[in-house]
Amino acid sequence: MENNKEATFLQTIRAVLWSFFGIRSKTGYDADMQQLNFAKVVVVGILAAAVFVISLILLVSFIAK
Repeated sequence: MENNKEATFLQTIRAVLWSFFGIRSKTGYDADMQQLNFAKVVVVGILAAAVFVISLILLVSFIAK
C-alpha cells in the first residue's frame, strides 16, 4: 500500500535531524523518500546547519571567556 501524502513541516524537520546523525532505518528512509518535498528538505537542512554552526560559535565564545 503506497502512501503519497506529503510530509508535514515537523516530519521534514525530524527527517533532516535524523540525517544529521546518520542513523536511519531502511523502512524509515523509504517512507521519507515517498513523502518528503525536496525544496522543504533543502530549506530545513540549511536552517538546521545554520543553527548548528551558530550554536557551536556561541558555545566556543562562552567557553573562551
